[in-house]
Amino acid sequence: MSSIKPWTKSVSRSAALAVLAAVSMAGVAQAQVATTQSPASQASAAALAPPKLIVTIVVDQFSANLFDQYRGRFSGGLRRMADQGLVSINGYQSHGLTETCPGHSTILTGMHPVETGIPANDWIDAKTGKEVYCLASTRNHLAHGRDDTDNGPVGTEQLQATTVGDWLKAVSPQSKVFGVSGKDRGAINLAGHQGQAFWFTDGFGLTTYVEPGQTAEGRLAPVAGFNRAFNAWLAANPVTWDYRNGECRALAGDWTIRGQTFHSQLPPARLAFDNTPLLDEQTLKAAEYLLDTQKLGQGAATDMLGVSLSATDRIGHAYGTQGPEMCEQMHRLDAALGDFLDKLAQAPGGALVVLTADHGGSDFVERLHAHGYPHARRLDTDAIQSVNTALKTRFNLPVDPLQAGGSGLMVADAEHKSLPDPLRTQIAEAAVEMLRQLPDVAFAETRDRLLAEPIPDSRQPEMMTLRERMRLSTVAERSPDIQFALAQNVNGGGRVGGTIGGHGTPFEFDRRVPIIFWWPGAHGEERFLPIRTVDIAPTLAHLIGVPAPQVEGRCIDLNGFAVADCPATAQTPAR
Repeated sequence: MSSIKPWTKSVSRSAALAVLAAVSMAGVAQAQVATTQSPASQASAAALAPPKLIVTIVVDQFSANLFDQYRGRFSGGLRRMADQGLVSINGYQSHGLTETCPGHSTILTGMHPVETGIPANDWIDAKTGKEVYCLASTRNHLAHGRDDTDNGPVGTEQLQATTVGDWLKAVSPQSKVFGVSGKDRGAINLAGHQGQAFWFTDGFGLTTYVEPGQTAEGRLAPVAGFNRAFNAWLAANPVTWDYRNGECRALAGDWTIRGQTFHSQLPPARLAFDNTPLLDEQTLKAAEYLLDTQKLGQGAATDMLGVSLSATDRIGHAYGTQGPEMCEQMHRLDAALGDFLDKLAQAPGGALVVLTADHGGSDFVERLHAHGYPHARRLDTDAIQSVNTALKTRFNLPVDPLQAGGSGLMVADAEHKSLPDPLRTQIAEAAVEMLRQLPDVAFAETRDRLLAEPIPDSRQPEMMTLRERMRLSTVAERSPDIQFALAQNVNGGGRVGGTIGGHGTPFEFDRRVPIIFWWPGAHGEERFLPIRTVDIAPTLAHLIGVPAPQVEGRCIDLNGFAVADCPATAQTPAR
């Protein structure tokens, strides 16, 4: 590990990739020699050659707890991966603010959010007071012609780290790298700077972003045929979602959430394509389409495909994780992944799949409370408001100084523009002292104090302190003035018909995720020692012979391929 980022804002992307290409060309030659001479290849004729296809599957909001809960009931793809794959039962997202965009940014970069530059799904620009989406672009357009939809124009400008796909393309330009998802932030983070990303948008099918000098038609060409078939299917098959499993039907019930009745049942009251298992099933169909039409893994070069499955997250937010909705989602996801693995098993050059999650999650607090967790509750917003009122009076301010923004609190005016220093710092430090006294608050600290501390060593993620986790989520100029975390199983918001369940905390149910490596013919192995999502990128790079730049993750030996063991890494103290 090193304190040097692979790329910084001061280095242009093209220059960075040129440097990487020069470094990696020499490294590839060394890696090929190492592969030829490796003890593994000499010792076992049965060891496989490195695969020509790498598939990264990210199940959004798929906690290790949820995987463990259904593991004995899976019968399709997840059962196959659990029985035949290399299963790490203690996988971690090491950082504290466990959201979709930062979580995805760790998986193929080998870097924590503090280094990828993605601290949250969005943040507030302190100078303008405007919200900035994690993948916002000022120069791109959306290929379906509606920049006012989805999250607006997006791209890779905000992502300050490169991915395995970028490292691969730098030394093997003929390699193909794709990402597909129900969300732009799922697809783009997996495709990286040099790959092609596609995601579903309402009324169109799969879309992407268009950079200057490109055409929408050209960018959409790889999925044009899929979109025609998908829209024909959608027109002929109205969205439906009902019970297929008796055990799921038994979980139905009514719950009162902030004075409203939530009917936990199928079909749900709010029925839409992207809030049902259909979203993941069609995302996997799109992945199969790309496999076939782009002939991924069928040539001399290694190809990569990222598949981010968003339905578990959408269902978890809208309906919770312990009702019939999530039960049916787990079974249908398992079945769809079974069909997908059947497809991958036919890849002529061999395929390796790594499955993980961008973050975990927990059930909505009312059901948790009823099921034996009396501390589960909704946030006391009056207590937070009392802090704001006290600060307003103490500093003689015209408006409340604490404004929500970017998974934390900004010290700002009514337009969300940052207050000038030293006033901003004085208010932030006073607010932190007050917030720490509230029973609903587990952590509060100023961004400036956290940034003054070294980046912690995360190789023992289960041993990290709450402060260390939050440090890994703190980014200069993007993180809010106050990094903030509610107590365990305390949830803000809650609206029937909107979001009733959430995540984003630094606690185990949001941090722990499954990490599974599987390939056709793999023999089941379970590992209990901790592994982080940042370890995935250097592991994949080592397997396919592409040297990685200096990253936070470490290479993990997979034991099944004719490659040298991962190089030893020095014990690096916190930075």
